[in-house]
Amino acid sequence: MINLTAHMHRLLGCLALLAIAGFSQVSPAAKPASPPAKKGAPGHSASSDAELEKKIRERFARSKIATNHFQISVQGGVATITGRTEVLQHKGTATRLAKTAGATQVVNQVEVSDAAKEQASKNLASGTRRAQVKRGETR
Repeated sequence: MINLTAHMHRLLGCLALLAIAGFSQVSPAAKPASPPAKKGAPGHSASSDAELEKKIRERFARSKIATNHFQISVQGGVATITGRTEVLQHKGTATRLAKTAGATQVVNQVEVSDAAKEQASKNLASGTRRAQVKRGETR
């Protein structure tokens, strides 16, 4: 029994030392503050920005939002989209297309016309939406 008690005391002593060693380390909060993050991903060059802008323009041209003629600029991997639309959904589509083309971030400054906002509001109020059909149901 004495041998078991000695082992327990050694084990508890080791655990206490490990606990003290763990608490004596510097916490992540005590580290000096890092410089503010720059917009865009590191390693982006002017040529890669030009390639990304071209890729986004091609995606826009192949989609229904081509009629809006949105302006696109890319700097540091961040795509900025400006313009005006008469269709509320085109604003979200522009963001999705730019993201899937490879933009690290999208700044969507597309303005939606008042008429499109009013129509969306009326549709919500009246409950007019696309019918959702479950799989297996006849249409």
